[in-house]
Amino acid sequence: MQWMDYLTTSEVAAYLRLKERTVYDLVARKAIPCSRVTGKLIFPRRLVDRWLDANVHLINGAVQTPPPIFGGSSDPLLEWALRESGSGLATLFEGSTSGLKRFAEAQALAIGLHLKDTERDGYNGEAVQALTGIHDLVLIEWAERDQGLVAARGNPLGLHNLRDLVKQPRIVARQQGAGGHVLFEILLAMEQVDPATLRFCERPALTETDVASAVADGEADCGLAVGAVAKRFGLDFVPLHRERFDIACRRRDYFERPLQELFAFTRTPAFAEKAAQLGHYGIEGTGTVRFNA
Repeated sequence: MQWMDYLTTSEVAAYLRLKERTVYDLVARKAIPCSRVTGKLIFPRRLVDRWLDANVHLINGAVQTPPPIFGGSSDPLLEWALRESGSGLATLFEGSTSGLKRFAEAQALAIGLHLKDTERDGYNGEAVQALTGIHDLVLIEWAERDQGLVAARGNPLGLHNLRDLVKQPRIVARQQGAGGHVLFEILLAMEQVDPATLRFCERPALTETDVASAVADGEADCGLAVGAVAKRFGLDFVPLHRERFDIACRRRDYFERPLQELFAFTRTPAFAEKAAQLGHYGIEGTGTVRFNA
């Protein structure tokens, strides 16, 4: 036999991003293909790959299959496309970080992410590589989006950049862990604006639509959100940053009907027309694989 076709316990643990103890537990339950040679465990790579392709998810030793739920971060174009494409996926938008946790626990089939990498010029790569036990994750680009300050119509406070926030407008922030919250902190740091000197509303917004709604209702003077929600509510928008929004899923799930319906729909004229209507989107890279574990 060729040893390159077989993995040791430590190698299969690294391959699956599991602890060695978890691998031994799987062996004891005869849940993973393996053999013993002179008392040493070996794992045929071909059979391990076939086992992975069975599309099961192991969470704390229990086998789980994710429900047909799309979680993570919300996006106006995505929410519309999930409905119009006939994907059949329910939505549970809680923010990027909460979505990652739900995805790792097999509680969502796919999630939306827009977490800016801190050590390089990119998005979502650092976040998904930090997940453990996910052997077949892929990141598919959904769209590029303009993020910026959403302000009342006419921009009465004259907010043109983040340094203008020292004027003490009431800022509606996003919840901790949301991609918008992470980006806002990064942009403030780049402009050398101390968040402690700013005036924030007591309650954070759970979605970018909630940010725009708070400004439109007079509960806040401004907040960070995508340009599409500002346009929808008839608010002023000050573009600050163009980001990439990705969809994370397992490789096998990408080829199943729900996500295939969604991405097939992105190639239709109706999708391009909607993106243009909403505004502040770039869809040239939609469907591009950005990460393949």
